[in-house]
Order: sequence, then structure tokens, then C-alpha cells
Amino acid sequence: MKKLAILNSPIITNDGGYEVASFDLELAKKLLVEDYKGNYESFIGHQSTAKVVSALLGIEIEANRGTYSQEAETDALIFKLNGRVPEGKILSIEEIEEIGYSFKVITRTY
Repeated sequence: MKKLAILNSPIITNDGGYEVASFDLELAKKLLVEDYKGNYESFIGHQSTAKVVSALLGIEIEANRGTYSQEAETDALIFKLNGRVPEGKILSIEEIEEIGYSFKVITRTY
């Protein structure tokens, strides 16, 4: 089984075809727990963001500043804030709720 990547930015890392779908929090949890059975790797680069995503998903998400390169026929779960944050600002869960967020799944189709 391939690993699900978890990112905090919707980025295209390789040439190819992609599909993007919005997921609510419950669908994101289902994807992690049921579909991928906890088989994931985080590429969330900031500890504070990883803590917030962990709290939202109810699963420990580690910070990882490694480089991610999406391969064909793989999925990436994206945590996306609905607004920009001032540089250096560390947000609380309450502040993230105020800004708003969404989850998206980017699938590389080829």
C-alpha cells in the first residue's frame, strides 16, 4: 500500500496530471484511518502547524521539513488555511478556526 502524504500547501511537485477534491474534516479523518490505515508521512514543515493538524485529525502528525515528490497514482492530503498569515506568526487552534481552513486531496493521475 502506498503512503498518504500530508502537506500544508497545495503544491505540484512533478509534471503530470492531477485531480483536486475538497474534503471536510470527517472525510479527511476517514481517509487517514480507514482508507490508508494510518499509513502516511507528514511533510508539514512547522511544528506549530503539525500540532494544530494533529489536534484537528486526532492523530499524531509530526513536523517534517523533508522534500516531497508526488509519484503517479498517489494521493496527498492538504491542510490549507483560507487566508494568509503574517510572517513568523504562530496561530492557535482558535485563530485557525477564525481564519478558516479546508482539507483537499490532490491525486496525481499520471
